[in-house]
Amino acid sequence: MATKKKTTPRKKSATKKAKAPAARKQKKTATGRTAPKGKGPAPKKKAPARKKTPGKVPLRAKKKVKLPAALQQKAGPAENPEAQALARRMAQLLLDKKALDVVILDVRGMTSYADYIVIASGESDRQVSAMAENVHVQLKQGEQPVRALGTEGVETGQWVLLDYGEVVAHLFLADLRSHYDLEGLWADANREKVS
Repeated sequence: MATKKKTTPRKKSATKKAKAPAARKQKKTATGRTAPKGKGPAPKKKAPARKKTPGKVPLRAKKKVKLPAALQQKAGPAENPEAQALARRMAQLLLDKKALDVVILDVRGMTSYADYIVIASGESDRQVSAMAENVHVQLKQGEQPVRALGTEGVETGQWVLLDYGEVVAHLFLADLRSHYDLEGLWADANREKVS
């Protein structure tokens, strides 16, 4: 009969024992401090719970302070009688050339580029160009001549834009006017029908 030889567990070498303590280093926490030996990262501190006291309103639910009546009123757009007079004069000059459906839109406070928009339409491209030319020529003449800052579309006569600073005029062929619907775009503006 054969007998089994008992095996004894091996002893760890001295070199591994020496490396083991050196391999253990203290870990740094997020704050840059070293954590105490044998413990993990330092636990985060919790804010103390707020006590609810009856009768006190939380900070977020405070009532809004009412301003005096004079400060509560919203300031409306500033009056501009010169621009309004120019818009009415342009509308009348358009009517002199048989313009259809002339409307003045008051866009003060709604846009920064103009106070009034004059919209009119004509039956042909020649009529639209003639309306624009009449406004352009007539406003240059008179006691206080007014020159356009820019004009667009006079050559084609389908959609003419006349820019007089505080007053802008859009002159359309009837089909294009209904297609682009500028009155619908400025639906909130006060309007004055001239024709």
